[in-house]
Amino acid sequence: MSQKTVFITGVSSGLGRAFAIQLLNAGYRVVGTVRRAELVPELEAQKPRAAFARVLDLNNQDAIQQVVEDVEKTVGPIDVLINNAGYGHEGILEESSMGELRDQFEVNVFGAVAMIKAVLPFMRKRRKGHIINVTSMGGLMAMPGITYYCGSKFALEGISSSLGKELKSFGIFVTALEPGQFRTDWAGRSMVRSPRSIPDYDNVFEPIRAARIAKSGNQPGDPAKAGRAVITLIESPAPPAHLLLGPDAFEFVNKDLDALRSEFAQWETVTRSTNFDQ
Repeated sequence: MSQKTVFITGVSSGLGRAFAIQLLNAGYRVVGTVRRAELVPELEAQKPRAAFARVLDLNNQDAIQQVVEDVEKTVGPIDVLINNAGYGHEGILEESSMGELRDQFEVNVFGAVAMIKAVLPFMRKRRKGHIINVTSMGGLMAMPGITYYCGSKFALEGISSSLGKELKSFGIFVTALEPGQFRTDWAGRSMVRSPRSIPDYDNVFEPIRAARIAKSGNQPGDPAKAGRAVITLIESPAPPAHLLLGPDAFEFVNKDLDALRSEFAQWETVTRSTNFDQ
């Protein structure tokens, strides 16, 4: 039974809740963030003296710092940070506002980075820790109709990869966790959808939107099994920089990577034509 403390953002539903429950069942201490005070007892009742809830708005960087400092003092050293909080935005780029783009990045990227910056001084001082950023298979492959979402997850992928190289010598691991389709409410009430306004996109987008709505609640991924996979990840002495979750993520991402390699090869002559002549 582990005595590690895992800090998870966004534990009131979906994968965050599944991560918290599985970790508590495995003997970890879990600190989870929720958006509203009335959600605090639900998490803490899962396992008294091991489950701790904190009300936190990830848009408030000062509050993030205060919560992390309080947890370090009152609960214990944060061994693992799981940046899970986020939401999906669905919409064609031309139809979606700049405000919606800013909101998407504010939570999915800036909130995650603020959490990292708050825990890093403690992890760096101890010369150990693990930061897990929940991105998406949509952070490695792009899909039409969720452009802002993919943009935010691609950004978090790049941050994770670079950060891992910055922290390697300190004994701090960074993993980008890339789930496929799991049976959560991500594509249901949790998703922000821009209204349609340009008929030219109907043939591209409407079938995708209809399929996503129809599949919501019937996705193949089991959140509980995702939670158990996270335990395997945390307990690994050499965790990977990237971990796909779900057969669909493995297949879709690899298909996209194969297409990318093929395109690189097709244009290799042009690519190699840009240096000064020797």
